[in-house]
Amino acid sequence: MKKKYFYPLSEDGITNEDINLASKVLKSKQITMSKITRKFEIHFAKKIGSRYALMVNSGSSANLLAVYAAGNLLRKKRLKPGDEVLIPILCWPTSLWPLVQFGLKPIFVDIDKTNLSISDNEIEKKITKKTKAIMLINALGNCCDLFKIKKIAKKNNLIIFEDNCESLGSKFKNKNLGTFGDFSTFSFFYSHQITSGEGGMVTCNNKEDYEILFTLRSHGWLGGLMSYPRNLSSYKKYINKYPKLDPRYIFSNSGFNVRPMDITAAIGLNQFKKLDQFKSSRNKNRSKILNKLISSKNWKNQFKFIQPRKNLDPSWMVLPILVNKKYKNVKKKFLNYLDKNGVETRPIISGSFNNQPSYKLYGFQKYNQKVFKNSQYVQDHGFVIGLHKHLMKTKTLNRLCKLMLKIEEM
Repeated sequence: MKKKYFYPLSEDGITNEDINLASKVLKSKQITMSKITRKFEIHFAKKIGSRYALMVNSGSSANLLAVYAAGNLLRKKRLKPGDEVLIPILCWPTSLWPLVQFGLKPIFVDIDKTNLSISDNEIEKKITKKTKAIMLINALGNCCDLFKIKKIAKKNNLIIFEDNCESLGSKFKNKNLGTFGDFSTFSFFYSHQITSGEGGMVTCNNKEDYEILFTLRSHGWLGGLMSYPRNLSSYKKYINKYPKLDPRYIFSNSGFNVRPMDITAAIGLNQFKKLDQFKSSRNKNRSKILNKLISSKNWKNQFKFIQPRKNLDPSWMVLPILVNKKYKNVKKKFLNYLDKNGVETRPIISGSFNNQPSYKLYGFQKYNQKVFKNSQYVQDHGFVIGLHKHLMKTKTLNRLCKLMLKIEEM
């Protein structure tokens, strides 16, 4: 049985309205990917500011499709096995593994500990003739200087993957995160800015990329069960070129099966319409927690809070916190205390990934540096607590902050 917390990482994310919409889809008996999925894709692309959006069953699958589309045989400028891709060492595994699964060589880059994203300054030091792409990760609502990195990428002819799974709704210089990459990805997992239980989206602005993504999503299948793919230009090309084939069953590419269902699309679309409301509540809750702690008579700079970078309008996923170096050695004891007293915590993303056993299993240490100073600092000093979609009650706020300040007694 899952442990109950008075302050969980995420509150119950599915509303009665979501359940009713999902039930309506179920009762229609059209539960597989269909019109509601397409409606969500169109609405998502328009609000985010991308030409194309394709829904999948998770943010992890969105990353998988993005990487395989960038290396697909139908793409003119494509990645090839052995190419190097820069990626921040503070990452979630499924930002990394698609690179490895395709046969690319991940070159890890340290982060800027002020925003938890890849260091703008370190990127240029790592670029070689073998570097062909950058995997950016907009961390927990924050980001690096994306305009600067776009210039670096253009100068060096690099493909940009923008993993925006943790930062839906954030804007940098009034431009939505998730619109800077050649491919950008999003997640609707339970603890994220919106949820459909599971689910994700991949966006792009190039028509050829979209058509590749579309076929990769479902077996390399150009036709499929939906009506809208037949508007793709490549569909008409293939039915004319292969007249002996059943036009409903044309397989023009390799592929996976990472399709969503209309049930999850219905929930995701309904939540997406409330994104700005959820964003506002999370921001207000963050301010409440920070103000309550800092105004306390017991405040002694026990914590440092990650601030949004300049010109960022953040959409926070959680509240990342760094303990003062004075409390580094009691952090584990403190987090156990919070857990026992009903406050759920997590590491900041996965910590510095070079400490994970799979890092050594795949031999990344053979061609990467041993120490990533900033990422290691974040692992040693950092943790996150939740930021909820609804405004905190005063009783909850007071109880949480009282427990947080107990670190002084550890």
